Amino acid sequence: MILQLDIQKPTPGVAVVRFIGPLTLGTSLHAADAQLQKTITEGSAKVVLNLTEVPYMDSAGLGVVVQASGLANEQGGALRLCGVTDRVASLIKLTRTDSLLPMDEDVNASLKALE
Repeated sequence: MILQLDIQKPTPGVAVVRFIGPLTLGTSLHAADAQLQKTITEGSAKVVLNLTEVPYMDSAGLGVVVQASGLANEQGGALRLCGVTDRVASLIKLTRTDSLLPMDEDVNASLKALE
């Protein structure tokens, strides 16, 4: 399955990015990373990554997420995850990046936390 993403901008400065498919090394991850970075640098520094439809993430996918979090912070914003599956959450906890990547139940909880 090829990774897809959908970007919504519910309010100025805020982006909700929904990933569909595995966040794994490959061309589609590279393209998604470029879109995500562009979204952040072009004024949407408060980012919600909706991972509801991400069944799996490898170290490359985790790297993209951590890098996006750092970029959002540099731009004066923040990044939050929501809808994280058990398998993805276990990778985040195993690598101890859960301190960098706050996780919420759903998009609304993440948006509220970013206010």
